[in-house]
Amino acid sequence: MIKTVRDVDFNGKRVVMRVDFNVPMKDGVVQDDTRIVAAIPTITYILEQGVETLTLMSHLGDPVKDIQKAQEKAVQSGKAFDPAAYSAGKHRIKPVAEYLSAKLGKPVIFAGEDGCYGKKAFIESQPTGSLIMLENTRFHKEETAKEAADRDKLARELASYGDIFVNDAFGTAHRDHASTASIAKFTPVSVAGFLMEKEVKYLEPIVTSPVKPLVAIIGGAKVSSKIAVLESLLKNAAALIIGGGMAYTFLKVQGHSIGKSLFEEDQIDTARRILDAAAAAGVKIVLPVDHVGAESFDAAAVPVAVEGACLPDNLMGLDVGPKTLAQYAQVLSSAKTIVWNGPVGVFEFDAFAKGTEELAKLVAEATARGAITVVGGGDSVAAVNKFSLAAKMSHVSTGGGASLELLEGKKLPGIEVCRS
Repeated sequence: MIKTVRDVDFNGKRVVMRVDFNVPMKDGVVQDDTRIVAAIPTITYILEQGVETLTLMSHLGDPVKDIQKAQEKAVQSGKAFDPAAYSAGKHRIKPVAEYLSAKLGKPVIFAGEDGCYGKKAFIESQPTGSLIMLENTRFHKEETAKEAADRDKLARELASYGDIFVNDAFGTAHRDHASTASIAKFTPVSVAGFLMEKEVKYLEPIVTSPVKPLVAIIGGAKVSSKIAVLESLLKNAAALIIGGGMAYTFLKVQGHSIGKSLFEEDQIDTARRILDAAAAAGVKIVLPVDHVGAESFDAAAVPVAVEGACLPDNLMGLDVGPKTLAQYAQVLSSAKTIVWNGPVGVFEFDAFAKGTEELAKLVAEATARGAITVVGGGDSVAAVNKFSLAAKMSHVSTGGGASLELLEGKKLPGIEVCRS
């Protein structure tokens, strides 16, 4: 069980809160505010409790890595490189603070572009009830350092800015970083925000005690990135729908011809092991029985209907066909819990988006009839947003990697520090 903001008294306290404002930016303008909006309920709640100050911290990209790569590239090309000039743009979090201020209709005091160290006096000098935003935590290499002692250096400093640590950054909960987990060593109280609470509420039971029957939909490009989650879900699922590029490795193992489709030769044994484990556990595996193919991976490629499970040599599978969608409808019709991670086709290309769109509609229909439906993973979320169906799911996760690791049954550092 995790402790949440409901379990502590914030009155007169200084609060330091980790949010996940790692949002897409273009020319200093926020392009997608999903993660910002998701944090607002917790921010508003804390401010309403009479806090002394609320200091927010987040990363925005990874400037240390990006600067290193840019410097290496400049050296190779013999060009001069100015790290300060390079880092002044896309990684600066001030535009995000300004965006949040507009959303809240309340000032968000930016603590300055000189980093996250030495801000205690600045924070304490602000009026009671102030909302403050620190610079991108990843301008400091200690944030993501491998050695705990290095992370602790920054964590101690961040902890000195608050009496209570609130973690509402589910998107980084799987990272053992200074601002997500190490900070909890140095703060008297650590609790989860509403967003973190909701993510745990919906995702953890899928692994531990789901309402059955559970149907898992696992798609995406590669088997290699989903092995652990497939194995974890086999323990509780009645059926596994396997789609997307990864399905073709499984079809190949079953003896089907897959044409030019994505194929991971080094995952043949893994796919066979998963199929055998599913058979032994009585878990139904649902693979494509027809396809929409094309001669090339291209948005302008001409779609070709393939009626059977086998693909001709000149085509690659880019979407599922109507027979497969009928299978999905039948399997999902009795599900009481559905978890979906990964698209079943190249939904980014309109000609190959129908399978993923129809699947999203089926999941939305399941929600309407009372099933618990959880969408996790960046591409799945992008899909339900594209088809305007996110509001028709029980829960759409804000964390791709974090949701995947939670479904794998792993303990996430950013969540564990909030355990009671």
